[in-house]
Amino acid sequence: MPATGRVEIEAPACGVRSRGYRSGMQAPSSLASRRIELSRVRECDASDIFDGYAQDAEVTRYLSWTPRTDISQVDDFIADRLLRWENGESFAWVIRLNDSRDLIGMIEARVDSHRLELGYAIAHRFWGMGFATEAVRAVVEWSAHEPAVKCVWGYADVDNVASSRVLEKAGLSQAGLLEGWATHPNIAPTPRDCYIYSIRLA
Repeated sequence: MPATGRVEIEAPACGVRSRGYRSGMQAPSSLASRRIELSRVRECDASDIFDGYAQDAEVTRYLSWTPRTDISQVDDFIADRLLRWENGESFAWVIRLNDSRDLIGMIEARVDSHRLELGYAIAHRFWGMGFATEAVRAVVEWSAHEPAVKCVWGYADVDNVASSRVLEKAGLSQAGLLEGWATHPNIAPTPRDCYIYSIRLA
């Protein structure tokens, strides 16, 4: 999943990116949707993640990490996300199909005060089917019932048209352009411009 570093600049609308924030928020271990279920990531998901998308250069093209070459890297990632969940710092769910139970991706909500930042990845063979949009909607709908959450936001590389469409179809609106916002090492070693998307909750 995309990672973000702590900075002190303010983004348009409701988004301010930071890391290390610990909240008292709790998230459900699963979220149900029409075609998919979001389930809290577990150690036993490592092989499905590794085989399904973590090695794929196309899937990771616009992410903040390069394709994984060893399953131990996924093990370390999961251990980190489980710790962050316990701390209330972020919540990572794997995405599974309701019918086959196949693991097709992951979505994460990172907590910063009253904001949640989203990041997600979908296995290549499931692109173009609306699963990422459905997953984002599920997290937004849950967030809308959390009194502490006032805003959900995310960003997309200026060239990542598909991810921009996912966020827009899920109800987020483009709030502006952030210059030199995120590094996507599979494209270039320097930070790239990104569009920011957000939705304000009650």
